[in-house]
Amino acid sequence: MVLEPVEAYVRFKHLRRRDFIQLVGGTAFAWPLTALAQQSAMPVVGLLGSTSAQGFPAPVAAFRQGLQEAGYREGQNVAIEYRWADDQLDRLPALAAELVHRQVAVIAVIGGLPPTLAARAATTRIPIVFATSADPVKAGLVASLSRPGGNLTGATTLNVEVGPKRLELLHELLPTATTIALLVNPTNPAFAETLSRDVQAAARTLGLQVPVLRASTERDFETVFATLVQVRAGGLVIGPDTFFTTRSEQLAALAVRHAVPTIYQYRGFAAAGGLMSYGGSIADPYRIAGVYTGRILKGDKPSDLPVVQSTKVELFINLKTAKTLGLTIPLPLLGRADELIE
Repeated sequence: MVLEPVEAYVRFKHLRRRDFIQLVGGTAFAWPLTALAQQSAMPVVGLLGSTSAQGFPAPVAAFRQGLQEAGYREGQNVAIEYRWADDQLDRLPALAAELVHRQVAVIAVIGGLPPTLAARAATTRIPIVFATSADPVKAGLVASLSRPGGNLTGATTLNVEVGPKRLELLHELLPTATTIALLVNPTNPAFAETLSRDVQAAARTLGLQVPVLRASTERDFETVFATLVQVRAGGLVIGPDTFFTTRSEQLAALAVRHAVPTIYQYRGFAAAGGLMSYGGSIADPYRIAGVYTGRILKGDKPSDLPVVQSTKVELFINLKTAKTLGLTIPLPLLGRADELIE
């Protein structure tokens, strides 16, 4: 059959239009599928935190930096699923179970020992990378620092162990004080009990009384500082805890307002107006955790990655706060400071 020229043109135009629609439609449908396939091909890291993203930005940034050093950038070749307990530590087991159910490639822990214990209880299969100031061997996380032996590894910094040293530093500054209080978080008993025992032992050597005060909510802070007056405490040692770290500025302001010489573990406390801080870096362990997470994504086993232990501690003194409190810092103490904040 021979088509008239007009009819042939109409049919050709109809076919071209139909084929074009099929081509475009097929391509448009393929684009999201391709993007989805690329996204699903990314390894997924579960990040389990005891506090909130807003309350702990520096460790999260340090963790991402470590990931990048290992060759992974969030959103490009690795995805991160976040689970935050918002300081409600009883939520951690359920959040850890969610990440296990999600079948993430690695669980990274932000916020010390409580989320690490929750992750360990949730899985013996998925690798877990921690950053903590607890002794990972004493806490039962690993068999040894050099040979972790299970599905956990990470980094640790000296903070709980130097709790007695913080008491000694405050005593050196306040030689006439007979009572120096200790503040702990009762919802983190592993830290609270160990620290209380160690500081009490040091207090007996120094001839000091150390009443142990407790706070697990912001509402407790005013009660704590009111109690300091009642027990006639000349100073305060704040125990290492993520809950306190995320409220360093608030605690520093309260210490100055109530005229209580106070020492904590991280520089941020002294920089925010607290009198002194003494301890390890808050960022380094999380950066190392990020590097280890990347290495595990590349095929390394956590049992073959030794726990990195940072032994460096730093002393920071806020001279402006010392002046406000009417304190004269002894020259030997000034000489040992890594930084004098003015």
